[in-house]
Amino acid sequence: MSELTHLNQRGEASMVDVTGKDIQDRDARAESRISMSAEAFALLSQGAHKKGDVLAVARIAGIQAAKKTAELIPLCHPLMLTKVSLDFELQPQSHSVHISAYCRLAGRTGVEMEALTAASVAALAIYDMCKAVDPAMVIGPTRLLEKRGGKRGHWQLAQATETEAE
Repeated sequence: MSELTHLNQRGEASMVDVTGKDIQDRDARAESRISMSAEAFALLSQGAHKKGDVLAVARIAGIQAAKKTAELIPLCHPLMLTKVSLDFELQPQSHSVHISAYCRLAGRTGVEMEALTAASVAALAIYDMCKAVDPAMVIGPTRLLEKRGGKRGHWQLAQATETEAE
């Protein structure tokens, strides 16, 4: 069994020292989804929710969340992100919004948590903007799709799923 990396000699939580790691280009993509009633989806699609432009607010919320990940997740390093983007795909057949988040930097540690946080908070912002119409919305799944950089190099969800199935 490998040694635990986030505990000090006394077994207390500790942020990993990445000082000795090389600076590398690193990026990550994550996704989330929020499903809602036909009425809430129609209002979102038409830009008619009373609180305003749902997707514009969700985009800003996701970007802001990525930048604040180290404040939310205790052992994450504060990172100097060079790119954060969020894209939304409206899916009328399922009354859902597919959320894609992308984060990038040149640094000593990966940006997976930032991409996951961006996608998660964007979904929460959509929920907040639409909850008056549909408080029964469902968020998920939220997952990492791809990452580049670090020890593993390039990792993709499809590759992991295929390897685990064998």
